[in-house]
Amino acid sequence: MSDTRSSHHAVCGLQEPYANKQSNKRKMSLRKVNISILIVAVVIFLLVLHHNFLGLSDFLKRELTDANPLGLQPVDFIPAVPQRLADERNDKEISVVIAASDERLGGAIAAMNSIYHHTRSNVVFHIVTLNDTVDHLRLWLSNSALKNLRYRILDFDPRVLEGKIEVDPQKADTLKPLTFARFYLPSLVPHAEKAIYVDDDVIVQDDILELYNTPLKPGHAAAFSDDCDSITNKVAVRGAGNQYNYIGFLDYKKETIRKLAMKANTCSFNPGVIVANLTEWKLQNITKQLEKWMALNVVEQLYSRTLAGSITTPPLLIVFYKQHSSIDPMWNVRHLGSTAGKRYSPQFVKAAKLLHWNGHFKPWGRTASYAEVWEKWYIPDPTGKFSLIRRHSEAYEAK
Repeated sequence: MSDTRSSHHAVCGLQEPYANKQSNKRKMSLRKVNISILIVAVVIFLLVLHHNFLGLSDFLKRELTDANPLGLQPVDFIPAVPQRLADERNDKEISVVIAASDERLGGAIAAMNSIYHHTRSNVVFHIVTLNDTVDHLRLWLSNSALKNLRYRILDFDPRVLEGKIEVDPQKADTLKPLTFARFYLPSLVPHAEKAIYVDDDVIVQDDILELYNTPLKPGHAAAFSDDCDSITNKVAVRGAGNQYNYIGFLDYKKETIRKLAMKANTCSFNPGVIVANLTEWKLQNITKQLEKWMALNVVEQLYSRTLAGSITTPPLLIVFYKQHSSIDPMWNVRHLGSTAGKRYSPQFVKAAKLLHWNGHFKPWGRTASYAEVWEKWYIPDPTGKFSLIRRHSEAYEAK
């Protein structure tokens, strides 16, 4: 019995330490599980916190970016994107430069309105004007269908033209400083690689993105619409001959012009619509080249005496001689302002992608070809300063 009892105590003595060990193992395993759960919980908490922080950061970033998308001053941007464009908007920023003088402000408004309503692209207008027009322009934009327009108002200083243009006392009223704004595109849009310039007497009937995507050949700083294309070939301008070649703009009797060895019958181009590679423009110092020829003209009278077109054209023709790309002619259907009559058929005008009323007969004036097409995009001036001039009997008569 004693042996049995002692054996029993021995077995129990062995089982008790074993049971304690098993209990300790279970406690350690449970502790490890608890620690793992705690670690996972901490990781999840940190991930949630990080996600919320990123969301807040993105929100703040959007707020700062929208307030001043280009980071330039002075900037007049309306940051809100129209709801109808929000879903399908192309985020690639398209810079469009347009001049807006007070006496032609309605033209610039109609041009911007037509561009704005024909695109889903992220268009930013760089509106070049004079100081006394800024308030009028801002009021017109803020109280019209263009209140969501993204724009930047630039005050052009006419003093940059001193010594570069000749002021004729008899024609002082015809000299408009803003017509030279196109010469300074890199200064107007300093952070863009590419930009579009349009005159204020145009309307657009298609997506401006297509014009923006005009391919420019390597080494070309700009693209223009040639005057010898199938649409505008040999357009006669009364009193000035056929101004579709270089001799219509430059005085080939002058030695300075002859030394350039430019063929007089070279096809000219219209600078009312420009697609510019601003990187190439700056590399080639195009602005300085243009200013050089402007100053030389003051001294030597290099422009044609029969010049009927804009005085901005001759220096551009010299600087871009055989060094420019071509714009699709449907993106500059011009001469609508050359005569009061209708040069083109209604079907052709409807098919045009950009209509250009270059010439004396503007669509906001008394008599103009297809004024009713232009007027669809005109927004009345809330101040009443700018108003259309119309001949009631013929304003909308289709010829």
